[in-house]
Amino acid sequence: MREIVTIQVGSFANFIGSHFWNFQDEMLGLAADPYGDPLFKTDGLNMDVLYRTGETQQGTLTYTPRLLSIDFQGSLGPMSSQGTLYNEGSNASSEVVTWAGNVSTHASEPQKKNLFLQSLYLEEQNVPLVNGINGGTKDLQNEIQDTDIVKCLDRGVQFWTDFSKVHYHPQSLYEVNGLWMDAQEFDNYGIGRDVFTENLRGEEVCERLRFFVEECDHIQGFKFIADDSGGFSPIAADFLESIADEYSNTPVLLYAVRGPGSHMNLRSRKQTVVRDLHDAVSFSRLSPFCKMIVPVGLPFLSRSKASTYLNIEDENPYHCSAVYAAGLHSASLPFRMEAPGPSADTSDTAGALDVNGIVQMLAGQSRQNMVAILDIAMPAPAMTGRQNEKSLLGNLHPLTPEVADDMDDLQAVESMTVHGAIGSEDHRASVSEVKNAINAEYEHATTRPMFCHLSVARCPLPIPLPFPSIFVNLVGQHGELLGSPILGSSSRGSLDVHSIPMAARLRSSCAILPFLENRLGNLRKFGIERGSLGTELLRSWGFGRDEVEDLGETLAKMVKTVNPHSEISSDSD
Repeated sequence: MREIVTIQVGSFANFIGSHFWNFQDEMLGLAADPYGDPLFKTDGLNMDVLYRTGETQQGTLTYTPRLLSIDFQGSLGPMSSQGTLYNEGSNASSEVVTWAGNVSTHASEPQKKNLFLQSLYLEEQNVPLVNGINGGTKDLQNEIQDTDIVKCLDRGVQFWTDFSKVHYHPQSLYEVNGLWMDAQEFDNYGIGRDVFTENLRGEEVCERLRFFVEECDHIQGFKFIADDSGGFSPIAADFLESIADEYSNTPVLLYAVRGPGSHMNLRSRKQTVVRDLHDAVSFSRLSPFCKMIVPVGLPFLSRSKASTYLNIEDENPYHCSAVYAAGLHSASLPFRMEAPGPSADTSDTAGALDVNGIVQMLAGQSRQNMVAILDIAMPAPAMTGRQNEKSLLGNLHPLTPEVADDMDDLQAVESMTVHGAIGSEDHRASVSEVKNAINAEYEHATTRPMFCHLSVARCPLPIPLPFPSIFVNLVGQHGELLGSPILGSSSRGSLDVHSIPMAARLRSSCAILPFLENRLGNLRKFGIERGSLGTELLRSWGFGRDEVEDLGETLAKMVKTVNPHSEISSDSD
């Protein structure tokens, strides 16, 4: 077994994670459905890589994500931090025996479950959804329909748990208590510094991680998803540093994600400087503690080429996180593919990799590039090669911000995953058909990478019920791209689109250079040069001049690694 432990730090990271685990749960359900699509029953994908088996005190067997999630206290909404499988009702407060004075209790009203969570609960209780909740409750007069659930979620999701259909282990959900502030106030690097080490939080978190690691037979790596646009970034950096110390031989693949709010409401010069300094400090602090870092999160996803077939509300994290989660799901498929056996020619998967393998491939070639770009095609076009259809390579667009367009890089290295591709007559293409189509595209491409590894799976991306209605009316039931729009609503969701073909690509390329140069330039301009506007701000965040210069050196080395001839890579002060 080559297990992966997933870590999610911050609100938007958990939004992405909620969608990601919904995809996995849907795949498990479809694989167990005797009437489901046989492509979801493939033995080529081993879900034990991501999941752990366990048992409750009552002897009930469980199958839960090998996950550690960190977020604000209260961020779980109506869900208990104990999850829903273990020790329910164990949150009663203990009697205070060390205080002789008066004791007052302040309790907030519990969050109400939305229609989706109510339907999950009743389904698990085997309660028929007829004539309202529980067959006759007066709270809801009508039967809970899927259409009502979709409308409820589309109207407003407040917490990432509002659309989560997954059971979690009690060790998985960690709430950072005692901050006494809301997410809007927890918006810069300084405010989150030292939070990890205060009140034994770091020890508690590391102990929870140890719980999952120690039960692994042969861990292949950590998949770490971290907010890098607010106060959770320093928490993630401190946690990463402790992981690097304790598990030095285990590679960390870090997705540094940012939600839509980090790009909005910058009304003044001061706010812009704060944001630019945060971005530079955050990235330079996160990057040294992982084998590879992948920045994810566009300023305006709806305006990007990645959203050609999507209707996205940029300010809605429920929408944006769904797209990013789909990209992370597709990029991670090779980590749970089984190695080819004697029947490899008829297998439903090909191109298995582990975390260390993809890191060595992308970062261990001529450039030692530690920053990767994530591209997706959602949905991926058919493999038919018709002249009126755009190629798969032409449909891959970055989810990584500040990437140079159409930059020729003869030293680029790529790892591409294609799954659920559609072939002729709208049937799922075989592994060999996908390989042949991709190879043909590369042969006719004007620019080619130095090396490209291809992973293929016939299993498409399932669209679970709580997935947002973000597909345009040119996307068919199985993700096929139609020649003419479907009449009706301009946005289609899980009731209309059941699965889609996907393609994702991780690439090491000098196209990341603008991203790195912007952060290095801003750190020097606002934090290092004499009379810089951000000197006092950085000092208030706890950074002395020597430490800021060290951060600049870290960024300068990354720039120089990507492009030794870059003008900004030399010291400018």
